[in-house]
Amino acid sequence: MTHSALNHLVTTPPAPGHHITFRGAGTPRTLPLEEFYALSGNLARQLRAQGLRPGDRIGILAANCPEWALLDLAALRLGVQTAGFEAGKFPADAALLKRYGLRLLFTDQDSDHPAVLPMTRVREMAATPADEPLPPVSYGPRDATTLKFTSGSTGTPKGLAATAGSIDSSLRAVQEMFAHGPGDELFVFLPLSLLQQRYWMYSALCFGHDLTISTYGTALAALRQTRPTVVMGVPAFYDLARRQIEARVARTPDADPADALRRAARHLFGDRIRYLWTGSAPAAPDTLSFFTACGLPIYEGYGMNETCIVTKNHPGARREGSVGRAVTGKEILLDAAGNISVRSDFPVGTAYTYAAPGASEQVFAPDGTVRTGDIGHLDADGFLYITGRADDVVSLGNGRNIRVRPVEDRMRQSPAIAECVLFAHGGELVAVVSPADVPPDRTAIAARLKSANEQGGRHERIGRVIVADQPFTIENGLLSAQYKPLRPRIREAFLARIEDPETGLTA
Repeated sequence: MTHSALNHLVTTPPAPGHHITFRGAGTPRTLPLEEFYALSGNLARQLRAQGLRPGDRIGILAANCPEWALLDLAALRLGVQTAGFEAGKFPADAALLKRYGLRLLFTDQDSDHPAVLPMTRVREMAATPADEPLPPVSYGPRDATTLKFTSGSTGTPKGLAATAGSIDSSLRAVQEMFAHGPGDELFVFLPLSLLQQRYWMYSALCFGHDLTISTYGTALAALRQTRPTVVMGVPAFYDLARRQIEARVARTPDADPADALRRAARHLFGDRIRYLWTGSAPAAPDTLSFFTACGLPIYEGYGMNETCIVTKNHPGARREGSVGRAVTGKEILLDAAGNISVRSDFPVGTAYTYAAPGASEQVFAPDGTVRTGDIGHLDADGFLYITGRADDVVSLGNGRNIRVRPVEDRMRQSPAIAECVLFAHGGELVAVVSPADVPPDRTAIAARLKSANEQGGRHERIGRVIVADQPFTIENGLLSAQYKPLRPRIREAFLARIEDPETGLTA
């Protein structure tokens, strides 16, 4: 590799003049990047004093906080692997330490295990200065830096040891497209247990820009205080933001509609937005056009845990309805049925580290090429269009198969519906809907059902809609860490109502 961002990061302090801010439920904390880097060095020395050496692995099981980010950077500077666990999804116990080969586990949970340390201990270690230099660390393209996990629709999430080469490749590709630098402040709020969220910390340290890290629950309030130039969000977040903007516009009915829309968007996002980033799940076309109308450019991309970023719309290369062209270092391969595989110059990995027998072979070719399970096509200019997933096809039992994603998208066009997942039962399509509000607006949902059925073909008609009493959330196990609906779990949770022909709204 001609340049390694990670090797630069572990050897070179950041340029002065930039900061990292953490905004959660408590008091915000802002640190100059050079101070943050120095604290990570203190922490790395303390970890080394406890016997950690290159190739060892530590676990981090906590919500977003300064200590999470410091641990990750300190581990990188030691050549120690991290395993980021989604908060609330794993117990901080001996079984977790043993299963994933952890020397230490840092957590915000209570535990009396000697190898499980509280996050408050991290703060103390980072504040303890030490003068001895850290041993030099260098990463090769195939060296694993972290263990990340699939969101896991069923069973135990699969582990994947991510390589330094894949991280460097993704950082370079994003920098080519968006040129983050002085004057930029990136805003992120998804869990730091997702490796891709830590990329923005690496970017700030390497390329010199500001960064604010929040949490999903406090993101909208933190946005107003931060006034970022770039927001890294998932479609569910932008749907929520859209509802807030529309509600604010509705309170000023006499204003010019276009002007009111832009002013409401600036009230929420601030007046410095350069662009909005979205991915991880399909974004509704009308959501994308809404933010464009607000004067906030929004760029959708495509990727997955096993590939990192694959395609991205960006300034100068954007096409409506697509997820962009392949980024540098990625190649999209399509078979005759439109099944998408991705070849990488620097694969994330070539197999799962922790998974059931045969799971790796279903996804990874020997050279690391990934069978994504998605279906799509490329246009003449190389823009990728995702039309669904292989497992998004349901059979109505009469020999007719229905691709459900377009139908679900039509239902999600209603502001009363946060998510819609379709199942087949008794020869009809049954929708399970996550309401945008509590209590659900059943009148609006019924109206959307009627409209969606009128827009679709005869075989795409939804027979019934099951309205969940509470929205799908990560906490109730119906959304992944990237806020994608977990279809098998939703089916299991609502099976009795799906199978009862007398239950639900009807067209």
